[in-house]
Amino acid sequence: MRKSRIVIVFMLISIMFSSVLFANGQAEESTTADKVFTIGMSQCNLGEPWRVQMNADVKSEADKYDNIKVIYKDAQNDTLKQRAHVEEFVSAEVDLLIISPKEAQPLTDPVSAAMAAGIPVIVLDRAVIGDDYTQFIGADNVIIGKAAGEWVVETFGGKGAKVVELMGLQTSPPGQDRHNGFREALKGSDVEVIFEADVKWLEPNARKEMESALSRFDDIDLVYGHNDPATHGAYLAAKAAGREGDIQFIGIDALPHEGVAYVKDGILNATFQYPTGGNVAIQQALKILAGETVEKNITLGSRLFTTDNVDAGGVEL
Repeated sequence: MRKSRIVIVFMLISIMFSSVLFANGQAEESTTADKVFTIGMSQCNLGEPWRVQMNADVKSEADKYDNIKVIYKDAQNDTLKQRAHVEEFVSAEVDLLIISPKEAQPLTDPVSAAMAAGIPVIVLDRAVIGDDYTQFIGADNVIIGKAAGEWVVETFGGKGAKVVELMGLQTSPPGQDRHNGFREALKGSDVEVIFEADVKWLEPNARKEMESALSRFDDIDLVYGHNDPATHGAYLAAKAAGREGDIQFIGIDALPHEGVAYVKDGILNATFQYPTGGNVAIQQALKILAGETVEKNITLGSRLFTTDNVDAGGVEL
């Protein structure tokens, strides 16, 4: 009889212990499933339409999911401000950081500090120095710049074309790569760059520099802008001088409501797509937050839009 009581007590204790474990497991599973992850989005400058579109693409994709919340900060083209934003995200212990840096070198240490704090970092569009980040997402600016140069050589080859190059920020990798790829394609051709200026991606700067180029050179065959706003600024300067009909204009970005629309309107002769990658960043962030292993680098594709193919959606590079 005594032995039977001991067995019954032991069984009751086991059942109670199992119930506690089951309840704890359910609570833990429920907590994980219900967790809302906070993502910090550090944008270098929302003064550029392409970057406004990047944030819109991030938001559009993030809005599809209930388990993520994105906090946005705009550095307004100020490197020190963007460094401070990253430090604030680290102090706030966000679950993941997405950063599109203004410049590579000054933002490298803050990104490394975030990684050291255990915060995964997706670097979007502009790289930092080294590989102390979780993932980089962006198109290949060397390939796009080279494609632009090849288009110019093919269009003007044998005619001795004179070109104005209005460059993006030359302390940023995209500006350097779009310049280097373009110049590589011109080697051995009779296309000559007669004027170049760093307009820092900004249309007002481009318009001012183009006014200077127009005052110095009577013959300009083409303007190559590192982004569509720069090329549009050059077009406005040429139009004000009554010379827009003598010059061809090509740019990069190909936003539907900007560069592609300019091509349709006959303002630009060609634009090369540079996708923002905002939607891809959110898709990859979800994988990282779920503990999946992701690729170190994702290279986005590009398309060429010209007056001949724009209505058909352009062609893939």
